[in-house]
Amino acid sequence: MLVRKRLHYVVAGLVWGVPGVMITAKGIGAYCALPRAELWWLLLLTMGVLAAFGFMFRRIVGRYIAHISALPDRASPLHTFPLRGWLIIVFMMGLGIVLKHIPAIPQAFTAAFYSGLGPMLLLSAFRFFVAPNTKHTIQ
Repeated sequence: MLVRKRLHYVVAGLVWGVPGVMITAKGIGAYCALPRAELWWLLLLTMGVLAAFGFMFRRIVGRYIAHISALPDRASPLHTFPLRGWLIIVFMMGLGIVLKHIPAIPQAFTAAFYSGLGPMLLLSAFRFFVAPNTKHTIQ
């Protein structure tokens, strides 16, 4: 099945955005379960996580957008990301599943980490959705 290039941006946005929504919800839920006295330092930690993932995802998403823009007008949805990209996605999903089932991970870690990771995934997804209307360069 071959799809138009514009659909590749939508696929990429959904692949990044759907987990972003789920992870953000889990992070906010973890924050709500914590005592208010701990929130100030966790918010600082969350800002650090946001910044770290922001720098990391900015470059990765730029490369993927350039990859999609270089595709022919019609290509398989499997070509949305290079093989390495799909492998990283599968690894990250597996890591998330494993972390979910480790009871020793503190709620504070889940709150700070997920509240930083989730919104950055959502912002990255937004970049994919607007990419067909912007100039494609590697950042």
